[in-house]
Amino acid sequence: MTVQQTAAITTYFRVVDGVRVRYADTRTDSNTTVLMLAPWPETLLAFRRIWNRVTPLGRVVAIDMPGFGHSDQHRTELIAPDAMGDFLSRLIDEWGLGAPHIVGPDVGTAAALFLAASAPDRVTSLTIGGGAVGHPIDAGGALKDVIEAPDLDVVRGLDARTNIGYAVASAASADTEPEIHEDFVSAYDLGRFAESARFVRHYPEQNPILRSLLPTITTPTQIMAGKHDDLVPWSNNQYLADNLPHSEIHPLDAGHFAWEEASEEYGRLLADWISGGYRRAERG
Repeated sequence: MTVQQTAAITTYFRVVDGVRVRYADTRTDSNTTVLMLAPWPETLLAFRRIWNRVTPLGRVVAIDMPGFGHSDQHRTELIAPDAMGDFLSRLIDEWGLGAPHIVGPDVGTAAALFLAASAPDRVTSLTIGGGAVGHPIDAGGALKDVIEAPDLDVVRGLDARTNIGYAVASAASADTEPEIHEDFVSAYDLGRFAESARFVRHYPEQNPILRSLLPTITTPTQIMAGKHDDLVPWSNNQYLADNLPHSEIHPLDAGHFAWEEASEEYGRLLADWISGGYRRAERG
């Protein structure tokens, strides 16, 4: 097993639009800002292996979106792709982030796309992928089960601690990274996993809406994901590349947690993109 270097990320809490949000912020004085949206079922600590590749590029802010990680879940209406896009627009304004480069793997993909569709002036570029945003939906394993469950009570009946622990083991093993593993698992324990699942359960009605919006999104978009992802098959990423007019796509030799499993390549591609590579797609 390869030992991968990780960075310590200091986290804070701040209330935004009535929601207590967990975040990290390098507070660097720079004309370049990066806003990173934590994947599910992880937290912003999922970015620990690429943090040192991104932070030299400018001010870097990472958040657990409302409903996810250790952020509040009481505003259940926000735990949906379109509403999350609107929330991110308000957060960008309130925090003075200008027009950041958005890094939104997994559930961040849908939120980032709705943001770019509704408020293109608040986004410089997108790096997305690994989200089941295709229409018709193509999802596998536990994700498919959660999306298709007849109601949230079925999801509430799952042993979240055991299931999340198993799901994130390839990204953060309890043996090698116990603190990171516990940060992920505790974020979705005690009923929190079922509440967070509201987001993906909106895919059946919101993915068709997103489909009609994709050709109108002119934001330069980098699509990166693991080509061996059993939860979110590669077809979702190709679907985005086929429908977004200014995009480029990179399959990584990884499963679902590509930002950790292929962190060296993910970080390299991300740094190149933010440093100016996004202009390639802008011209395309």
